[in-house]
Amino acid sequence: MFKKILIANRGEIAGRVIKTARRMGISTVAVYSDADRDALHVEMADEAIHIGAAPAAESYLVAEKIIAACKETGAEAVHPGYGFLSERASFCEALEQEGIIFIGPKPKAIKAMGDKIESKKFANAAKVSTVPGYLGVIDDADHAEKIASEIGYPVMIKASAGGGGKGMRIAWSKGEVRDGFERARSEAKSSFGDDRVFIEKFVVDPRHIEIQVLADAHGNVVYLGERECSIQRRNQKVAEEAPSPFLDEATRKAMGEQSVALARAVDYQSAGTVEFIVDRDRKFYFLEMNTRLQVEHPVTELVTGIDLVEQMIRVAAGEELPFAQDDIKLNGWAIESRLYAEDPYRNFLPSIGRLTRYRPPREGKSGNSIVRNDTGVFEGAEISMYYDPMIAKLCTWAPTRLEAVDAMGEALDGFLVDGIAHNMPFLSALMKHPRWREGRLSTGFIAEEYPDGFAAMTPDGAESAMLAAVALSCALVDANRRERYADRLRQATGPLREEWIVKLGAGYIPVTLQDGLVIIPFEMDMRINGATLPVATDWRPGDAIWAGTVGGRKMTVQIRPFLNGLRLDWQGLSVQAKIFTPRQAELDKLMPVKLPPDTSKLLLCPMPGLVVAIAVAQGQEVKAGETLAIVEAMKMENVLRAERDLIVGKINAKPGESLAVDAVIMEFA
Repeated sequence: MFKKILIANRGEIAGRVIKTARRMGISTVAVYSDADRDALHVEMADEAIHIGAAPAAESYLVAEKIIAACKETGAEAVHPGYGFLSERASFCEALEQEGIIFIGPKPKAIKAMGDKIESKKFANAAKVSTVPGYLGVIDDADHAEKIASEIGYPVMIKASAGGGGKGMRIAWSKGEVRDGFERARSEAKSSFGDDRVFIEKFVVDPRHIEIQVLADAHGNVVYLGERECSIQRRNQKVAEEAPSPFLDEATRKAMGEQSVALARAVDYQSAGTVEFIVDRDRKFYFLEMNTRLQVEHPVTELVTGIDLVEQMIRVAAGEELPFAQDDIKLNGWAIESRLYAEDPYRNFLPSIGRLTRYRPPREGKSGNSIVRNDTGVFEGAEISMYYDPMIAKLCTWAPTRLEAVDAMGEALDGFLVDGIAHNMPFLSALMKHPRWREGRLSTGFIAEEYPDGFAAMTPDGAESAMLAAVALSCALVDANRRERYADRLRQATGPLREEWIVKLGAGYIPVTLQDGLVIIPFEMDMRINGATLPVATDWRPGDAIWAGTVGGRKMTVQIRPFLNGLRLDWQGLSVQAKIFTPRQAELDKLMPVKLPPDTSKLLLCPMPGLVVAIAVAQGQEVKAGETLAIVEAMKMENVLRAERDLIVGKINAKPGESLAVDAVIMEFA
């Protein structure tokens, strides 16, 4: 077994590999760029080597620097994680020449499966079911339009060397092919250094289901069940689960056996994933093979009990797999939510900045469920514009799917992140979405259920009553504390007021206090909307989490104070609450409402990013839907289009300029 390995990656996956290596008694070496000098994975590792500037092309993607770090530290092997150099055959070959082991498949398999065009040709020859499409290199946009018309719409335009949703566009008509081709090719070149794209038929209402395979150097290959990855946004996975709620045993077995056959055909060694799209009739088609560890591998680990990183290390060290196919059993259900630094209320645009507060839920077993959080950040860390926007991967396991979903909802409620925008409100809303809970999924789920984007949710009557009870309990406990200060000029006198008004958002909710005392632990009956709700909690002033019960229902609510009130976040809901006496509420209703400034004549930069192109000129007449500018952030190109017919006035930004969020790109006449 290896004595020391180097992790050629960053963030949560670097920390994930370090944890397993430490448990196996293997020393670890981290590498870091200028932007990651104080990163969590650097602190976790036994040694750390600086490898260059913040851009990945000058650090994490430079194979020579990784090899030099291995030589400097004496690392015998390299685990690449995912992304960066993980699927680059030339990197494996360079390591081999230096006598360093690559913890992953051999270059032959990476070359055969790493290129999407060649992998589909290979899969066809191996009799693996594939999607109809054109597998050759496409010359230009005219060629793309011709091919798309022959295949039939809709089509998927995809980068040959792509991954992570980058370099990928769907075209529903001829008019969308040319722009989709140019954007896919541009993203592919900037992200992967390879602008080749191919086109294939896009399956309507598809599910994205993948099979985890594991193989050693002794001819043993097994599959470890499937993962459902259909909840995607812009072809980027958002939530995954294992097993799939859609597959039956026969389909699972057929997909697994085809995946094993494909792995054998390329002499695969290590962990790998064969991805399929599955139609409504459970017909499945090969999509690609990822010759690396997948981001969503924890859900497979939770339902199989097998540490995939450990098996990758053992296979690389020459060991045989310690189990056969018949030994693989799927136990319970696991859900993974990807917590991203992106604003769901602004069409999921990237967000960067410092984590002023980062407090994940407690990991481990709780009742019938298990919580796991794979992360690469800490409170005070900075989310950089240079890398992927992932903050953490929150996972839950339970005996059944709905139990795992409910455990995820509760874990998200207790996950505190401040300082940046993040997608936790969307993830929380997803956990209680009826279609998600029923398992009726497709890769179009988000577009279909949120066609106008994700908007702030409004609590219904029952939810409003529960949140009002929580807000009032906080106010009563806090007021009781302040009234008992030893140096207070006037001490609290008289009985506790019974009648209160909770302003929740724009609504006013009358609350009558019944039995109970304002002490800690707090226990009191409140009458709201004609019903009596017993409220119980151990919450103390200053606590960020309110945990307790309202009307017998368990609640975990995030509490954030603001001027004269509290903001409550619960299950995707975010509401502001103020506590009034009845007379104060009457006066509050008379207060004027401050309107936001008019920005209708401005194009504002929706996220911190780099201006790639300005597509219009001063004085130009523009029609609704036409491109105004292109801004790149976190390796994704965002096309900013006109929302209405307009005339361009002043242009304030130019290509190559870095802009902050809400910076004015141009003004309209």
